[in-house]
Amino acid sequence: MKLDSKLAGTRLAPHNAKITWRNTTNFAAAIQDDNPLYFDDTRESGLVAPPTFPVAVTWPILSNLGRYIESREFPKEVLFTQVHYTEHLILHRLVRPGDALDLTGQIAALLPHRAGTHAVIELTATDKKKNPVFTEYIGAMLRGVECLGEAGRQQLPTLPEFNPPDPPDPPGAPVWTCKRKIERWLPYVYDGCTHIEFPIHTSPKFAREVGLPGIILQGTATLTLAVQEIVNREADGDPGRISQIACNFTGMIKPGTTIKINCLGYKEHFHHRDIFFNVLNADNKQALRSGYLKIKKEPA
Repeated sequence: MKLDSKLAGTRLAPHNAKITWRNTTNFAAAIQDDNPLYFDDTRESGLVAPPTFPVAVTWPILSNLGRYIESREFPKEVLFTQVHYTEHLILHRLVRPGDALDLTGQIAALLPHRAGTHAVIELTATDKKKNPVFTEYIGAMLRGVECLGEAGRQQLPTLPEFNPPDPPDPPGAPVWTCKRKIERWLPYVYDGCTHIEFPIHTSPKFAREVGLPGIILQGTATLTLAVQEIVNREADGDPGRISQIACNFTGMIKPGTTIKINCLGYKEHFHHRDIFFNVLNADNKQALRSGYLKIKKEPA
Protein backbone atom coordinates (compact mmCIF):
# COMPACT_ATOMS: atom_id res chain seq x y z
CA MET A 1 0.00 0.00 0.00
CA LYS A 2 1.05 3.57 -0.69
CA LEU A 3 0.20 6.99 0.77
CA ASP A 4 0.99 10.35 -0.83
CA SER A 5 2.67 12.77 1.59
CA LYS A 6 0.72 15.60 -0.09
CA LEU A 7 -2.31 14.43 1.91
CA ALA A 8 -0.76 15.97 5.04
CA GLY A 9 -3.14 18.70 6.13
CA THR A 10 -6.26 16.60 5.50
CA ARG A 11 -8.97 17.81 7.86
CA LEU A 12 -10.95 15.66 10.28
CA ALA A 13 -14.64 16.06 11.00
CA PRO A 14 -15.40 17.73 14.36
CA HIS A 15 -16.30 15.74 17.45
CA ASN A 16 -18.01 16.70 20.70
CA ALA A 17 -17.31 15.14 24.09
CA LYS A 18 -19.19 15.71 27.33
CA ILE A 19 -17.10 14.79 30.38
CA THR A 20 -18.70 13.33 33.50
CA TRP A 21 -17.27 12.64 36.94
CA ARG A 22 -17.57 8.92 36.23
CA ASN A 23 -15.31 9.33 33.19
CA THR A 24 -12.57 11.06 35.17
CA THR A 25 -12.74 9.04 38.39
CA ASN A 26 -12.85 5.74 36.52
CA PHE A 27 -9.76 6.74 34.54
CA ALA A 28 -7.82 7.41 37.75
CA ALA A 29 -9.16 4.24 39.38
CA ALA A 30 -8.01 2.18 36.38
CA ILE A 31 -4.38 2.60 37.47
CA GLN A 32 -5.11 2.82 41.21
CA ASP A 33 -4.10 6.49 41.43
CA ASP A 34 -5.65 7.57 44.73
CA ASN A 35 -4.76 11.26 44.43
CA PRO A 36 -7.65 13.07 46.22
CA LEU A 37 -7.75 15.70 43.47
CA TYR A 38 -9.29 13.01 41.26
CA PHE A 39 -11.84 11.68 43.78
CA ASP A 40 -12.74 14.13 46.57
CA ASP A 41 -15.76 16.01 45.23
CA THR A 42 -16.15 17.89 48.52
CA ARG A 43 -13.25 20.13 47.52
CA GLU A 44 -14.36 23.70 46.78
CA SER A 45 -12.49 23.70 43.47
CA GLY A 46 -14.02 20.38 42.40
CA LEU A 47 -12.52 17.38 40.67
CA VAL A 48 -9.90 17.29 37.94
CA ALA A 49 -8.89 14.51 35.57
CA PRO A 50 -5.41 12.95 35.47
CA PRO A 51 -3.06 14.66 32.99
CA THR A 52 -3.22 11.80 30.48
CA PHE A 53 -7.04 11.68 30.48
CA PRO A 54 -7.21 13.36 27.02
CA VAL A 55 -6.20 10.02 25.43
CA ALA A 56 -9.60 8.68 26.47
CA VAL A 57 -11.37 11.79 25.14
CA THR A 58 -9.84 11.40 21.68
CA TRP A 59 -10.13 7.61 21.45
CA PRO A 60 -13.58 7.68 19.75
CA ILE A 61 -11.94 9.61 16.90
CA LEU A 62 -8.80 7.49 16.66
CA SER A 63 -10.67 4.18 16.81
CA ASN A 64 -12.94 5.30 13.96
CA LEU A 65 -10.49 7.51 12.09
CA GLY A 66 -11.76 6.53 8.66
CA ARG A 67 -15.15 8.07 9.46
CA TYR A 68 -13.56 11.39 10.44
CA ILE A 69 -11.19 11.84 7.48
CA GLU A 70 -12.97 14.26 5.16
CA SER A 71 -10.85 13.73 2.03
CA ARG A 72 -12.10 11.27 -0.57
CA GLU A 73 -8.53 10.95 -1.86
CA PHE A 74 -7.20 9.50 1.40
CA PRO A 75 -6.86 5.67 1.05
CA LYS A 76 -8.59 4.64 4.25
CA GLU A 77 -7.48 1.01 3.93
CA VAL A 78 -4.01 2.03 5.16
CA LEU A 79 -5.53 2.75 8.58
CA PHE A 80 -5.86 -0.98 9.28
CA THR A 81 -2.05 -1.14 9.53
CA GLN A 82 -1.66 1.51 12.25
CA VAL A 83 -0.13 1.06 15.68
CA HIS A 84 0.36 3.76 18.33
CA TYR A 85 3.95 4.95 17.95
CA THR A 86 4.34 8.40 19.52
CA GLU A 87 2.37 10.62 21.89
CA HIS A 88 2.65 14.34 22.63
CA LEU A 89 0.12 16.15 24.84
CA ILE A 90 0.13 19.91 25.37
CA LEU A 91 -2.08 20.77 28.35
CA HIS A 92 -3.49 24.27 28.75
CA ARG A 93 -5.42 23.08 31.79
CA LEU A 94 -6.65 19.79 33.19
CA VAL A 95 -9.96 18.40 31.94
CA ARG A 96 -12.77 18.64 34.51
CA PRO A 97 -16.10 16.88 34.98
CA GLY A 98 -18.78 19.00 33.34
CA ASP A 99 -16.57 20.05 30.44
CA ALA A 100 -18.21 20.07 27.03
CA LEU A 101 -15.30 19.82 24.63
CA ASP A 102 -15.23 20.55 20.91
CA LEU A 103 -12.51 18.63 19.10
CA THR A 104 -11.10 19.55 15.71
CA GLY A 105 -8.16 18.00 13.93
CA GLN A 106 -6.10 17.14 10.91
CA ILE A 107 -3.52 14.73 9.59
CA ALA A 108 -0.64 17.00 10.53
CA ALA A 109 2.26 15.02 9.05
CA LEU A 110 3.03 12.05 6.82
CA LEU A 111 6.68 11.04 7.20
CA PRO A 112 8.66 8.25 5.52
CA HIS A 113 9.94 5.62 7.95
CA ARG A 114 11.85 2.38 7.52
CA ALA A 115 8.83 0.53 8.91
CA GLY A 116 6.32 2.34 6.68
CA THR A 117 4.75 5.76 7.15
CA HIS A 118 4.70 7.78 10.36
CA ALA A 119 1.39 9.67 10.39
CA VAL A 120 0.90 12.40 13.00
CA ILE A 121 -2.70 13.25 13.90
CA GLU A 122 -3.32 16.62 15.56
CA LEU A 123 -6.43 17.03 17.73
CA THR A 124 -7.32 20.22 19.60
CA ALA A 125 -9.96 20.47 22.34
CA THR A 126 -11.67 23.72 23.32
CA ASP A 127 -14.29 24.35 25.99
CA LYS A 128 -17.68 26.11 25.81
CA LYS A 129 -15.95 29.50 25.98
CA LYS A 130 -13.69 28.53 23.05
CA ASN A 131 -10.67 28.44 25.35
CA PRO A 132 -8.06 25.77 24.51
CA VAL A 133 -7.92 22.81 26.90
CA PHE A 134 -5.42 20.49 25.23
CA THR A 135 -3.76 19.65 21.94
CA GLU A 136 -2.72 16.08 21.23
CA TYR A 137 -0.28 14.91 18.57
CA ILE A 138 -0.71 11.16 18.10
CA GLY A 139 1.88 9.35 16.02
CA ALA A 140 0.58 6.29 14.20
CA MET A 141 2.97 3.94 12.45
CA LEU A 142 1.33 2.69 9.26
CA ARG A 143 3.27 -0.54 8.91
CA GLY A 144 4.37 -1.48 5.42
CA VAL A 145 2.73 1.60 3.85
CA GLU A 146 5.08 3.40 1.47
CA CYS A 147 5.14 7.19 1.86
CA LEU A 148 5.31 8.78 -1.57
CA GLY A 149 7.16 12.05 -2.09
CA GLU A 150 9.02 14.12 0.44
CA ALA A 151 7.80 14.38 4.01
CA GLY A 152 4.57 16.33 4.21
CA ARG A 153 3.92 18.22 7.41
CA GLN A 154 2.09 21.11 9.01
CA GLN A 155 3.67 22.97 11.93
CA LEU A 156 4.66 20.44 14.61
CA PRO A 157 5.91 21.28 18.12
CA THR A 158 9.47 20.38 19.03
CA LEU A 159 10.73 18.75 22.20
CA PRO A 160 13.93 19.55 24.12
CA GLU A 161 16.81 17.15 23.73
CA PHE A 162 17.99 15.15 26.71
CA ASN A 163 21.64 15.53 27.63
CA PRO A 164 22.59 13.04 30.36
CA PRO A 165 24.40 14.38 33.42
CA ASP A 166 28.17 14.61 33.00
CA PRO A 167 29.53 12.58 34.54
CA PRO A 168 26.69 10.23 35.52
CA ASP A 169 27.22 8.57 38.87
CA PRO A 170 27.42 5.67 38.33
CA PRO A 171 27.55 5.76 34.51
CA GLY A 172 24.09 5.25 33.01
CA ALA A 173 22.31 5.31 36.37
CA PRO A 174 18.87 6.98 36.53
CA VAL A 175 18.19 9.79 38.99
CA TRP A 176 15.59 7.54 40.56
CA THR A 177 13.77 4.37 39.64
CA CYS A 178 10.71 2.55 40.91
CA LYS A 179 9.20 -0.83 40.20
CA ARG A 180 5.55 -1.44 39.47
CA LYS A 181 3.87 -4.85 39.29
CA ILE A 182 1.52 -5.10 36.32
CA GLU A 183 -1.28 -7.31 37.57
CA ARG A 184 -2.78 -9.76 35.10
CA TRP A 185 -6.16 -8.04 35.34
CA LEU A 186 -4.87 -4.49 34.69
CA PRO A 187 -5.42 -4.45 30.88
CA TYR A 188 -9.05 -5.50 31.43
CA VAL A 189 -9.69 -2.87 34.11
CA TYR A 190 -8.03 -0.16 32.01
CA ASP A 191 -10.10 -1.23 28.99
CA GLY A 192 -13.34 -1.13 30.95
CA CYS A 193 -12.72 2.09 32.88
CA THR A 194 -11.30 4.18 30.01
CA HIS A 195 -13.25 2.69 27.07
CA ILE A 196 -9.95 2.52 25.18
CA GLU A 197 -10.80 -0.82 23.63
CA PHE A 198 -8.68 -3.02 21.38
CA PRO A 199 -8.61 -6.85 21.55
CA ILE A 200 -4.81 -7.29 21.67
CA HIS A 201 -5.15 -6.09 25.27
CA THR A 202 -8.05 -8.29 26.38
CA SER A 203 -8.26 -11.33 24.08
CA PRO A 204 -5.40 -13.86 24.25
CA LYS A 205 -6.84 -15.60 21.18
CA PHE A 206 -6.86 -12.44 19.08
CA ALA A 207 -3.42 -11.40 20.33
CA ARG A 208 -1.91 -14.72 19.26
CA GLU A 209 -3.67 -14.56 15.89
CA VAL A 210 -1.84 -11.32 15.11
CA GLY A 211 1.53 -12.72 16.21
CA LEU A 212 1.77 -11.59 19.81
CA PRO A 213 2.76 -13.94 22.65
CA GLY A 214 -0.43 -13.00 24.49
CA ILE A 215 -2.24 -9.88 25.60
CA ILE A 216 -0.13 -6.80 26.29
CA LEU A 217 -0.65 -3.71 28.43
CA GLN A 218 -2.02 -0.63 26.67
CA GLY A 219 0.69 1.88 25.78
CA THR A 220 -1.33 4.75 27.23
CA ALA A 221 -1.69 2.78 30.47
CA THR A 222 2.10 2.49 30.66
CA LEU A 223 2.44 6.22 30.06
CA THR A 224 -0.22 7.02 32.67
CA LEU A 225 1.56 4.88 35.28
CA ALA A 226 4.82 6.73 34.62
CA VAL A 227 3.15 10.15 34.79
CA GLN A 228 1.45 9.17 38.05
CA GLU A 229 4.82 8.36 39.61
CA ILE A 230 6.44 11.57 38.35
CA VAL A 231 3.55 13.76 39.55
CA ASN A 232 3.89 12.29 43.04
CA ARG A 233 7.68 12.54 43.19
CA GLU A 234 8.41 15.71 41.22
CA ALA A 235 5.26 17.87 41.36
CA ASP A 236 4.21 17.39 45.00
CA GLY A 237 1.17 15.44 43.85
CA ASP A 238 -0.19 18.43 41.88
CA PRO A 239 -1.16 17.29 38.35
CA GLY A 240 -2.04 20.88 37.42
CA ARG A 241 1.67 21.65 37.17
CA ILE A 242 2.05 19.31 34.18
CA SER A 243 1.92 21.21 30.89
CA GLN A 244 3.43 18.75 28.39
CA ILE A 245 3.77 14.97 28.13
CA ALA A 246 5.49 13.06 25.34
CA CYS A 247 6.98 9.63 24.60
CA ASN A 248 7.64 6.94 22.03
CA PHE A 249 6.10 3.47 22.41
CA THR A 250 8.77 0.92 21.53
CA GLY A 251 8.12 -2.37 23.33
CA MET A 252 5.60 -4.71 24.90
CA ILE A 253 4.67 -5.19 28.53
CA LYS A 254 3.16 -8.52 29.51
CA PRO A 255 0.63 -8.63 32.35
CA GLY A 256 1.92 -10.45 35.40
CA THR A 257 5.40 -8.91 35.11
CA THR A 258 7.18 -6.00 36.78
CA ILE A 259 8.21 -2.78 35.04
CA LYS A 260 10.76 -0.12 35.98
CA ILE A 261 9.96 3.57 35.68
CA ASN A 262 13.22 5.52 35.44
CA CYS A 263 13.75 9.25 35.82
CA LEU A 264 16.79 9.83 33.62
CA GLY A 265 17.50 13.49 34.30
CA TYR A 266 16.36 17.11 34.40
CA LYS A 267 16.84 20.36 32.57
CA GLU A 268 16.16 23.45 34.66
CA HIS A 269 14.48 26.64 33.39
CA PHE A 270 13.29 29.76 35.18
CA HIS A 271 9.59 28.85 35.30
CA HIS A 272 9.62 25.13 34.57
CA ARG A 273 11.62 21.94 34.70
CA ASP A 274 12.04 19.38 31.90
CA ILE A 275 11.99 15.79 33.14
CA PHE A 276 13.18 12.88 30.99
CA PHE A 277 12.18 9.28 31.66
CA ASN A 278 11.72 5.80 30.25
CA VAL A 279 9.97 2.57 31.19
CA LEU A 280 11.67 -0.83 31.02
CA ASN A 281 9.78 -4.11 30.71
CA ALA A 282 10.62 -7.39 32.45
CA ASP A 283 13.25 -8.15 29.77
CA ASN A 284 14.98 -4.85 30.62
CA LYS A 285 14.04 -3.43 27.21
CA GLN A 286 12.50 -0.02 26.69
CA ALA A 287 8.74 -0.34 26.40
CA LEU A 288 8.55 3.46 26.50
CA ARG A 289 11.44 5.67 25.50
CA SER A 290 12.09 9.38 24.96
CA GLY A 291 9.68 10.13 27.79
CA TYR A 292 9.30 13.83 28.55
CA LEU A 293 7.32 15.93 31.05
CA LYS A 294 7.27 19.70 31.36
CA ILE A 295 6.48 20.70 34.95
CA LYS A 296 5.74 24.23 36.14
CA LYS A 297 7.80 25.16 39.18
CA GLU A 298 4.82 26.87 40.83
CA PRO A 299 1.16 25.83 40.97
CA ALA A 300 -1.03 27.36 38.25
